[in-house]
Amino acid sequence: MSASTFGAYGATTTETTILAFIEDHTKISWEPDTDLFASGSVTSLFALELVVFLERTFGVAVTGEDLTLANFRTVAAMTALVDRLRERT
Repeated sequence: MSASTFGAYGATTTETTILAFIEDHTKISWEPDTDLFASGSVTSLFALELVVFLERTFGVAVTGEDLTLANFRTVAAMTALVDRLRERT
């Protein structure tokens, strides 16, 4: 499924789709392993937007045990989360 095109971002992988979304909203270029929260550029409100974005874009449900900062700290972590959630469905 990672070879599909995801929404308005025209990205072809989960990672590039997430990066495009974050870069569009922060106007900052990010590396997949950069700690978004330590940078001070990502707020708790934006964290909620990230959850909704992942659910809508990738057709997954982020619930309970998956709602941890560790799963949203980096683009790489969010990519891994989406991959895990896809395997559950």
